Amino acid sequence: MDKIMNEIPAHATLLRAAGTAERPIALVTGATAGFGASIARRLVRDGYHVIATGRRLARLNDLAAELGDALLPVELDVTDRSAVRALPDSLPEGWRAVDVLVNNAGLALGLDKAWQTSADDWETMIATNISGMVEMTRALLPGMVERNRGHVIMLGSTAGRYPYPGANVYGGTKAFVEQFTQNLRSDLLGHAVRVTNVAPGLCGGSEFSLVRLRDAGQAAAVYDGTQPLTPDDIAETVSWIVGLPAHVNVNYIEMMPVCQASAGLAVDRKMG
Repeated sequence: MDKIMNEIPAHATLLRAAGTAERPIALVTGATAGFGASIARRLVRDGYHVIATGRRLARLNDLAAELGDALLPVELDVTDRSAVRALPDSLPEGWRAVDVLVNNAGLALGLDKAWQTSADDWETMIATNISGMVEMTRALLPGMVERNRGHVIMLGSTAGRYPYPGANVYGGTKAFVEQFTQNLRSDLLGHAVRVTNVAPGLCGGSEFSLVRLRDAGQAAAVYDGTQPLTPDDIAETVSWIVGLPAHVNVNYIEMMPVCQASAGLAVDRKMG
């Protein structure tokens, strides 16, 4: 931990000078694996105290054992509205003035066409990707506005901009993320609180495809012959965004590996 403290970068020092606790505080949802775990590790390295939330407490405890006292594990399901609303007042003293919220918790379920897919899967995606994100933001945003500092990072997706077969509700939830982000920026005009939508494309090294396809072989095949983005790439990007000078707001950043590009419009030539 002494090594980490010695590596605290300039932006963390500036946050402390602006009136935060000894170290600035970040809260990362869905920190049990993938993007969330990598972002938590990177922000601790950057000099943050990190509140790592998720449903699998054992994994959060493992992360705390790895990172030490700079990480506070908190069991939380973002779809549990009462728990999310109670969260700010339930945090320990010294952990309540959250400077950075990373709304990472989210998932995709299935690739079936809209008339074939599970309506329950649709509801789960909406509850997590939209309602959970909205509730987390509403719970922590008042404190940021009151302190006149803070940054809300949304984990969106290229699926929110480029449609593809089977993305139906998942893509719709990520389009909501982008519109919500931009409307928050409008509401926050005149306050020194930043909001950013980070929208990755093809990304391996997480549980995303396994959760979506519910089959390890199919999940692995998604990345055959590719060099996808990694969770560490996403963490590096989040670190860069929050480390920019306080007057700079990155509204939207889209990321793809070089093996991926938007495919253009599809045409069915059997319809003529």
